Amino acid sequence: MSRILLIEDDDALSAVLAATLRDAGHVVQQAANGRDGMKLFKAAPADVIITDLIMPEQEGIETITAIRKQHPKLPIIAISGALMHATAYLQAAEKLGASRSLAKPFSSAQLLQLVAEVLAEQEGPGAA
Repeated sequence: MSRILLIEDDDALSAVLAATLRDAGHVVQQAANGRDGMKLFKAAPADVIITDLIMPEQEGIETITAIRKQHPKLPIIAISGALMHATAYLQAAEKLGASRSLAKPFSSAQLLQLVAEVLAEQEGPGAA
């Protein structure tokens, strides 16, 4: 069971993603923007952060760079559905520190696979 911080400004999508992650056995905290997400993370650090890129208050890129400065190895998954610019935003997110990226729309299986991958990498080779 891992602790996941989900930062997503679309309430309906956030609810669906959180339910998917909880059904897979994870503990999920939710924030509607990067600023709130940073506050939650400081109060209760997570094992994985999943963040949207385009949000009010504080965008995902800013959140990723801030987290990365303090936690260089923390798994971060960037998600975006910024229409025709999604690929460029996701590539920028990876260059600035996201461990993985995923373009919306995506399946629950794709999200859970990425979470499993970044957690396995965090455990390192030879981990039980």
